[in-house]
Amino acid sequence: MSIGSAIRPRLTKVRAGAALLGPAFVAAIAYVDPGNVATNTAAGARFGYLLVWVVVTANVMAGLVQYLSAKLGLVTGLSLPEAVRDRLSTPARLTYWAQAEIVAMATDLAEVLGGAIALNLLFGLPLLVGGLITGGVSTALLIVQDRAGQRPFERVITGLLLVIAIGFAAGLFVSPPSGEGVVGGLVPRFAGPESVLLAAGMLGATVMPHAVYLHSALARDRHGRQTGRPLGRLLFATRFDVGIAMVFAGAVNLAMLLLATTALSGMDDVDTLAGVHSAISDHLGAGTALLFAIGLLASGFASTSVGCYAGAVVMGGLLKRQIPLLARRLLTLVPAVALLAAGVNPTWALVLSQVVLSFGIPFALVPLVRLTSRRSLMGENVNRRATTVFAWVIAGAVIALNLALVYLTVAG
Repeated sequence: MSIGSAIRPRLTKVRAGAALLGPAFVAAIAYVDPGNVATNTAAGARFGYLLVWVVVTANVMAGLVQYLSAKLGLVTGLSLPEAVRDRLSTPARLTYWAQAEIVAMATDLAEVLGGAIALNLLFGLPLLVGGLITGGVSTALLIVQDRAGQRPFERVITGLLLVIAIGFAAGLFVSPPSGEGVVGGLVPRFAGPESVLLAAGMLGATVMPHAVYLHSALARDRHGRQTGRPLGRLLFATRFDVGIAMVFAGAVNLAMLLLATTALSGMDDVDTLAGVHSAISDHLGAGTALLFAIGLLASGFASTSVGCYAGAVVMGGLLKRQIPLLARRLLTLVPAVALLAAGVNPTWALVLSQVVLSFGIPFALVPLVRLTSRRSLMGENVNRRATTVFAWVIAGAVIALNLALVYLTVAG
């Protein structure tokens, strides 16, 4: 047997396995959106390596959560909103949808603002005009998904994810971080109320509620039972899909924080993304600043389209209503455009939007853990006891951090 004939079957298996990857990379866009940029750069500039552990912990949490979401969709054939809908009374279902819609609006706020800021940095466009352009581009990306199908949409989003990674990691080659500082930052600790607020924002920007809702539908629609592939193989491939995507997204998040730590720590006027861009230009050069702005733009375009897609999944699952794409886009775009028109500080709005998102996380996590822990629903693919315990620890930690935020806000 020739070497070529021996290798060919293996290559065929690799290609077949790679063909199963993709849904998690769409969900991963939610973990590198403009809200992440705002919270991670603020954390690095103000506290250096202190909150490295938050990035790492949040990414580990996100990996488990996204796998459970995908598993629910594959095993049951239901998205998470559909599974929740079947177990709630009408008033409870409407209330649940209302909070999910508020979270969707906060999500879109962060993403549209990020795109608007990037267009302002690159071309000097007014923020309102940039917000409208970002909304228009995201609508075009959604049309690709609606008309061409999920796989072309996955390819476009994955390409934008690579642009985002290059844009935010490039500065680390110019100003490398301290290995000792990174290791020291892995020790969990805070340094006052402001660090807790930023940690909550980072968590809200990393464990994203809309990504939890969306991934169950992505996995179901991409694979489903109609493919004829064994469920065990799909779940195995999904673990790889989620693992690779979350490691990639986590590395980008860490790069954002480390870039701010090495290039912006102790500097003035870095409380806004425009200030961050200017400081990077002064400290690391115009080329690095240009890549940063391009990464921010790609982040805004990709994440707002994925966020709107998730909103449609939530509305369709909970209300059994499908509304036209343009109407759905306007529903979440209007608040962001209104804030831009009102002249609200965009970067502060970005950080606060992530805190709002952190309050929506329990509403996604608690049903997800409960549903995937039910043998009557999941059969032999029910969560193992250790998985369930870890998932409840994640949900408990998020809720506890949010309660601490409420206390700090009231006390302050």
